[in-house]
Amino acid sequence: MLFHLLYPLHESLPFLNVVRYPTFRVIMAVLSALALTFFLYPWFIRRLQLMQIGQTIRADGPETHKKKSGTPTMGGSLVLFAVIVPTLLWADLRNPLVWVALTVTVGFGIVGFIDDYRKIREKNSRGLSGRFRLLAEFAIAGGAAFALVKFAEYDTRLFFPFLKESIFSPNIAFVYIPFAMFVVVGASNAVNLTDGLDGLAIGPVIICALTFILLAYGAGTVLTDKGEWLFPASFNIADYLKIPHIKGASELSVFCGSVAGAGIGFLWYNTYPAQVFMGDVGSLSLGAALGIVAVITKNEFLLVILGGVFVAEAMSVILQVGFYKWKKRRILLMAPLHHHFELKGWAEPKIIVRAWIVSIILALVALASLKLR
Repeated sequence: MLFHLLYPLHESLPFLNVVRYPTFRVIMAVLSALALTFFLYPWFIRRLQLMQIGQTIRADGPETHKKKSGTPTMGGSLVLFAVIVPTLLWADLRNPLVWVALTVTVGFGIVGFIDDYRKIREKNSRGLSGRFRLLAEFAIAGGAAFALVKFAEYDTRLFFPFLKESIFSPNIAFVYIPFAMFVVVGASNAVNLTDGLDGLAIGPVIICALTFILLAYGAGTVLTDKGEWLFPASFNIADYLKIPHIKGASELSVFCGSVAGAGIGFLWYNTYPAQVFMGDVGSLSLGAALGIVAVITKNEFLLVILGGVFVAEAMSVILQVGFYKWKKRRILLMAPLHHHFELKGWAEPKIIVRAWIVSIILALVALASLKLR
């Protein structure tokens, strides 16, 4: 919105020419999201307390979590707001990829909001039935994937980290739609499963979003001889890095900047001991945001590396349930994985910070894959 208002004025006000650059707008999106969260969260937390919107702790969870009962939840509603507004302010709204990312993020946020609302109203930790929630999630992800393939003339090839496009990039045609659905829904629920300790999920989300700023910028940006970032051009960053070139993907860096800024602002209040929890409205929407950006920028498999913490948490639940059904024994003290470490005696802050460290390492590996092809 501000992009469309300010940039046309650059002929009379030359300094506004800077608005054309995605790098400038990424910075402004981050700062805008930070300002919204820092300014609004104290008021928002008080409102949640007055409305008695508190967290319901699962009965079979670790004993140390009982003291967290009643902590304001659904704080992810404000995170979602702080993602949407800066994106609308600073992104090029003529870009359909921006609208796909926003639609998926908001859609999953609505599913999470309904889930949280039911938990609070019924005063238990069950929420929506798993079948209904997955059905809604797959419908949203499927609609987005179909729109990309059908109307955006999207590349349905698969690209793999550390491999050049010319070596192996199979085209799976319309099979790509269910594949993309799985990526988005899987990422969303993996972040949701990780959101069990103060700051555990939002830290890796921020790291992933910051990394995707670079990935989206590189995939969609081209440099001309005049030093202008336009299409078409003489120097294609994606070609230089041997990654898929996605026209318009650079605008997703603004969206990712909004996610990172909103996440940092939320972390200020969610860090141990948390003043507010994000709830499913936050974890499902942020996970879906990472998933849809990975799909659009053709980094579906790279997301497995970049979001390794989320993958480990999700796999721990799958393996725990599967092994118990098979052998009637548990391979972990409790799933997801962070509960296992808690029961082994690790302090909560230690688990959280180590997860952040692992996420930073995985982000560096993901970025290294851009040149090691």
